[in-house]
Amino acid sequence: MKQVILAAHFPGVNNHTVWSDPASGSQIDFAAFAHLARTAERGKFDFFFLADGQRLREQRGRIHDLDVVGRPDALTVLAALAAVTDHLGLAATINATFNEPYEVARKLATLDHLSGGRAGWNIVTSSDAFTGENFRRGGFLDYSQRYERAEEFLRTARELWDSWAEEDLVADPVAGTFAAEGAGAFAHHGAQFDIGGHFTVPRSPQRYPLTIQAGDSEEGREFAASTADAIFSRHSTLEAGQAFYRDIKSRLAGHGRSPDSLKILPGVTFALGDTDAEAQENADHIRRQQVSPQTAILLLEQLWNRDLSSYDADGPLPAIDPDVSEDSIIKGRARMYRDPLKTAAEWRALAEAKRLGIRDLIIEVTGRQSFIGSPARVAEEINEFVQTDAADGFILVPHLTPAGLDGFVDKVVPLLQERGVFRAEYETNTLRGHLGLENDL
Repeated sequence: MKQVILAAHFPGVNNHTVWSDPASGSQIDFAAFAHLARTAERGKFDFFFLADGQRLREQRGRIHDLDVVGRPDALTVLAALAAVTDHLGLAATINATFNEPYEVARKLATLDHLSGGRAGWNIVTSSDAFTGENFRRGGFLDYSQRYERAEEFLRTARELWDSWAEEDLVADPVAGTFAAEGAGAFAHHGAQFDIGGHFTVPRSPQRYPLTIQAGDSEEGREFAASTADAIFSRHSTLEAGQAFYRDIKSRLAGHGRSPDSLKILPGVTFALGDTDAEAQENADHIRRQQVSPQTAILLLEQLWNRDLSSYDADGPLPAIDPDVSEDSIIKGRARMYRDPLKTAAEWRALAEAKRLGIRDLIIEVTGRQSFIGSPARVAEEINEFVQTDAADGFILVPHLTPAGLDGFVDKVVPLLQERGVFRAEYETNTLRGHLGLENDL
C-alpha cells in the first residue's frame, strides 16, 4: 500500500480561518508557530508549510482586513522552528519574481544546514505591478514571462548549490577543515540572470531543498513536471483529483522523470466529530464563522469586480452583471475567475434553485472541499484518495491557529497508523527522505 504524506499549513487570517473564535491565537507570535509545528511533529507529519506575501492585498482601495493581519518573513520563522523541532520538514513560499537567485539559494542552504536537511521551497510567481511597488526596481514582469523567470531562477539556484562539491571541504589536521581553492565558484549567463562569483554556503545535507509548486495553468503544470518535487494542488474531490493526478504523472516521462519523483498534495480542511452527524454540524458552524456577512460581500466583489458594499448579505445577488474590464477591484491577488459572466450565471441559477441569499450562496460555492466525519471516516477517506491515485497525501489547513491540528493528530493519525499507511516513527532524517525522494537528485 502507498504511504500517506501529511503536511501542516499555518493558515494566517483569511476566509478559511475562524480568526474571531475565542480559541484563535496570534498569527505572528512565535508560540503559535511553535505549537502547530510541534503538534505536526508529534503526529509524525512530513513537513510544516508557511505561505508568504510580498504586500498586503487591497480591495476597494483598503487593506483587506479578512485576508491578513501581517506576514512575517517565512524563512526567519522556519529558522527559529528548526531549533524546537527535530524531524519535521520546514517549507516556505518564496516568490521567484521579487527575489534574486543568490540570496534565496543562500538562505535556503542555510536553513537546510540549521535544520539538518529539512528545508523546502514553494516556488511562486507574480506579474503584478501593485506588488512590485514594494521593491526599489518596481518588480513588474510581463505575465507571459513569469514561468520563464521561475524556471531560470530555480536552475540558477541549483547551480549555486552545486558550486560546492563534497570534495571542496578539505580536512587539515593542523589548521582544521578549510575550503579548497575554487569552492563555490559559479557563473550563470542567461536571459533573466547574468551573475558570477563565489557562493558562500557549502553543500547542505539535502544538496537541493525540496521544491514545491502550486500553479495550475498549462505553463504551471509543465513547470512542475519538469522541476518540482511536489505540487500544492487545489483539486481535492476524488474525481478531480484523479484527473489531475493522471495529467501530471503522464507529463513526467517527457522530462525523463519517474512517476514517484513528483508528489501531488492537495490543500484541504477537515471537521471532526464523535459521529458523522456531529462532524457535519461542526463543519456547518465553521463555515458560517468563516463567512461573515462582511466577508460574503467582499468575496462576491471578487467575482463581480464592483463595489457591492451597499448590498444586503442576506439579500439576492446583484441584477447587474460583473465588470469584466481589465481594471481589477482586487490589488495584490490574481483574478479568481476566468469567465466571470459564466460563473455569475451559474451562481444565479444555484441561488434561485436553492433560494439562497448572498451569504448562503458564498458559503456554498467558496468552501474548500473538506474531510468531514468521525475520525474513522476521515482516516478511511484520506486513505482512499491516496490508494486510488487521487493524491499522494494532503496539506492540512486547520481552521484554528494554533490548536486546530490537535484533534487530527490525536484521533485520525493513530487510525492511519493502524492501517499501515502512515509512519509510527520517523525513519529518515531529511525532508526529501521523508517523501522517498533521496535518490531522485
